[in-house]
Amino acid sequence: MASTQSSTKALLKYLGLRLVLIIPTVWILVSVVFFLLRVTGDPITAALGGRLPPDQIEARKQAAGYNDPILVQYFRFLGDLLQGDFGRTADNRTISSILIEYGPATLELAFWALIVAFAIGIPLGRLAARYYNKLPDVLIRSFAVLFYAAPVFFVALVLKLVFSVWLGWLPISGRASTQVASVLENGVQTNTHIYILNAIQYGEPAYILDVLKHAVLPGLALGLLTAGVFIRLVRINLLQTLRADFVTAARARGVPEKDVVSKHAFRNALIPVVTVMGMQIAMLLAGAILTETSFEWQGLGYWLSQFLIARDFVAVQGIVTAIAVIVAVASFLIDLINALVDPRVRY
Repeated sequence: MASTQSSTKALLKYLGLRLVLIIPTVWILVSVVFFLLRVTGDPITAALGGRLPPDQIEARKQAAGYNDPILVQYFRFLGDLLQGDFGRTADNRTISSILIEYGPATLELAFWALIVAFAIGIPLGRLAARYYNKLPDVLIRSFAVLFYAAPVFFVALVLKLVFSVWLGWLPISGRASTQVASVLENGVQTNTHIYILNAIQYGEPAYILDVLKHAVLPGLALGLLTAGVFIRLVRINLLQTLRADFVTAARARGVPEKDVVSKHAFRNALIPVVTVMGMQIAMLLAGAILTETSFEWQGLGYWLSQFLIARDFVAVQGIVTAIAVIVAVASFLIDLINALVDPRVRY
């Protein structure tokens, strides 16, 4: 009983500390983004310079408060952020509405990419460890290094060339066909902006298939990057676990090698994968910018690139800030899962 209470207390203390650390982490990130973007000048001039007369630009700068001292602008930005106000784009759309409309698309892409990463990375990592230093191990390690090192946009280009242009099996871009996308945005009772959920809600199998076909190539392009990390992690940790004392003891008791790997070593080897998941979420969101741009998958990454091209730095600032918050919260959730899976991290 005392041991259980001590373990629970340690878990709550650990999670409390991780939760508190979210605040300075997000604050530092958003502050860096704010000051870096202000180095380029005020957002109004950056976005509309040369497109409006100087007097109109000056009037907009005055109305938006960009003539105030930089620290006044900074603290006003933090105050708005605490109220959930991420600012407005150059065409006067709220960043919050953009996050609500296009954020789910990026989360959907990350979901497909994680499915690919787990489906490919974990079995291949396990296979590589089983055939350590043999031909399968060499081939799998080469595969992992190749996709980890290859730029996402290059992988996307190759996938589109092979499966869309040459073979004609899969769509070349978009989240769904034009007609299907229109129905899924306007013809469902609850628009989640996640097309697979909208398609299931609409109940038309052809629409579900259309959404899945459009998700294959973007999911592969982004997922193979993370799969390369998972392969190496699972392989290394499984090899280390197979040399542990408890595995040696299991073998000494006559446990079949297949059961030693699957029931004893493999589960312990997955713990570091859970730990690294927090970092991989940040990598997925960063890779989503190139993936979404390559496939015209209209999520936050796609619109972030468009706002950068348009020099709309308020929009860029708002989206990057939102991504920083998402990464921080996701990392906390991963820490929670990790603490539940591996009690050692609580102490």
